Amino acid sequence: MMQRRALLKSGAAAALGGSALTGFAQQAITLKFHTFMAPQSQVWLDMHKPWMAKVEKESGGRIKFEGYPAMQLGGTPVQLYDQAKDGVVDIVWTLPGNTAGRFPRIEAFELPFMMSNAEATSKAYWEYVQTVAPDEFKDTQVLALHVHGPGVIHTVDKAVKSVDDMRGLKLRAPTRQVTKLVGSLGATPVGMPLPGIPDALSKGTINGCVIPWEVVPSVKVNELTKYHAEFDPAGGSLYTTTFVMAMNKAKYNSLPPELKKVIDNNSGMATSAWLGKVQQGNDPNGRKSASDRGNTIFTVGAAEAQEFRRKSRLIEVEWTQDMDKRGHDGKKLLATARSLIEKHGKPTKA
Repeated sequence: MMQRRALLKSGAAAALGGSALTGFAQQAITLKFHTFMAPQSQVWLDMHKPWMAKVEKESGGRIKFEGYPAMQLGGTPVQLYDQAKDGVVDIVWTLPGNTAGRFPRIEAFELPFMMSNAEATSKAYWEYVQTVAPDEFKDTQVLALHVHGPGVIHTVDKAVKSVDDMRGLKLRAPTRQVTKLVGSLGATPVGMPLPGIPDALSKGTINGCVIPWEVVPSVKVNELTKYHAEFDPAGGSLYTTTFVMAMNKAKYNSLPPELKKVIDNNSGMATSAWLGKVQQGNDPNGRKSASDRGNTIFTVGAAEAQEFRRKSRLIEVEWTQDMDKRGHDGKKLLATARSLIEKHGKPTKA
């Protein structure tokens, strides 16, 4: 009798477990989100985590995320896009520019002095890709495209106040076009992903780096450098970097329609604009982390910025010629990027 009761009990448990598991499988889909950003970075805390939480909430808990900052699932930052393309992970946030020349048309947004407002420029970047470069990220389901706030020059022991001060500096730059920019200004550019900066600065491999203010504390640039050169918005921003949040296509296509809709509702121009706005919105905190340490912050005025513009103008010419060689109309692409930035930067009428 005892044996029969035990069997019945285990059978009931198995039946319950089985049906519960089946129901659960239909209910919840777990997506792996992978990025190189550090877990203490503002990008992770204020952009990635809230985005995941919003999707989870709007899906009624049917979409769950496993978030992996700091390349916790392995590989290098350069491999992130392919991890999404190949289905190693489900969603990534990365720099297309980590793979030099692979996504050439979007480099229009990384050319010198293109932007000052990340929210407007992120909207422009999204519209640009939809209209003139729709196949640039064809291997993935693109969720958002955005840029960061104005790029800033950070140096260890030499203040940069003019183009002449750039000479002889070894500076880390994030992408192909920003590397060219740094070179055109007389410095020696060193390309490397963001996580490599603290080690390179502390070892003296580089004398400084170009990054936006918001990311400064997460890579200890406020501690490892003493001088910072920002640009007066009136003269335009030195540069920005493009980002992509992309999902594995097969995983997206496998979602039931109602969950696809949740992802779609958290993709596109509005999401891109929000990411850009939040990222630039954290610039004052990053700047404060440097000023609180007594570091020297110099603002390059609009007049002085003209020399930076003049020196870097050739990069624009080279890029348009490169696009022409690749079968794209370089001048048209650049004009489109500029007009979209202007369009989205105009104040909306009440």
